[in-house]
Amino acid sequence: MSWRGRAAAAVAGVVGVAAAGTAVGVVRHRREIEHRGPGQARLGSLRSTPRTVIAADGVELHVEVDEVAPSGRSSGRHRARTAEADHLTVVFVHGFSLNLDSWHFQRAGFRGQVRSVFYDQRSHGRSGRSTEGHSTIEQCGEDLLRVIDEVAPTGRIVLVGHSMGGMTIIALAEEHPELFGDRIAGVCLVATTAGGLSPARMILPFVPEGVGGEVARRVVAALARTSRVVEGVRKVSTPLAMVFTDMFAFGDDVPASYIEFVDTMISGTHFEVLAEFFPNFEALDKFAVINAFEKVPTEIVCGTGDKLTSVGHSRKLHSLLPESTLTEAEGAGHMVLIERHEMVNAAIDRLLASAASAPVARAEGASAASSRGASRKVR
Repeated sequence: MSWRGRAAAAVAGVVGVAAAGTAVGVVRHRREIEHRGPGQARLGSLRSTPRTVIAADGVELHVEVDEVAPSGRSSGRHRARTAEADHLTVVFVHGFSLNLDSWHFQRAGFRGQVRSVFYDQRSHGRSGRSTEGHSTIEQCGEDLLRVIDEVAPTGRIVLVGHSMGGMTIIALAEEHPELFGDRIAGVCLVATTAGGLSPARMILPFVPEGVGGEVARRVVAALARTSRVVEGVRKVSTPLAMVFTDMFAFGDDVPASYIEFVDTMISGTHFEVLAEFFPNFEALDKFAVINAFEKVPTEIVCGTGDKLTSVGHSRKLHSLLPESTLTEAEGAGHMVLIERHEMVNAAIDRLLASAASAPVARAEGASAASSRGASRKVR
């Protein structure tokens, strides 16, 4: 049998084992989704005038900025406006296979209260397609710097990153640590890590870790070569895809609209893009640069039911940043920013309070807000 034949057989075997081992659970889970109540609101509908920021390699990045509303006209429900808030910008950086709409609840909560920047990472959402060679976490970090330079050139900045967005912020810290404690006045890391990921668990969660790594790389590479076929299969397998989105994106029961919302974002990301970024996660190792965050208030949020970047990753980040605040959302999954959006918003709220009152440049070792250094579990 040829190598391709053996690889195809291996892929078929892996898929068969996974399917046999989870068929009953998937059917039961699908029934549970179908019986959940309707979603409360149309998600991903918030918009502002689009802007285009050109990355260093020419990729066009889609950016939207929610400006501070005139006094008394804000639709946000969080921090009241202050004079200091008028000079503060929050930049939201979304995760792998998602887009800026994933911040729907944060956008709704803070709209008009503080200047907020949302953008689609390269090859995601409405942004331009990257070359494979530039589909890296490091390049994403440089893209973030370009967005800051173009749409937030002055004033304090708070960075909020989910999953790969958190890794993007860490990559920025690796190359430009001088920004932290100077222009960057706070960081919120949501369901993310600086390394130690087992990416095989993302696509082959039912295969033992020692076996899954090489198989996963071959699966992704093989599927990338037949991406048109893969895209066709993705379009006709929506019900099953939604089941797996629910199982691996969320922890507790959530409204069906949440699952559909996330599945739509994932389905809108071309498989070739997923394959190009995939090697980044296994190679990621940036724990050595985490000390850049010691100069700023840092909030870390993760669900204890996260199956992709498990809560252990957030606990490790917290252990390396003892002055940070760790919030563990009991039972929540990887999409904690949606599933427990009020907890994520509360963490951002604390950062805004600290950033608005802190001097633009913090001296190393300066006293921190009283809430820092805490760890809490919230149901």
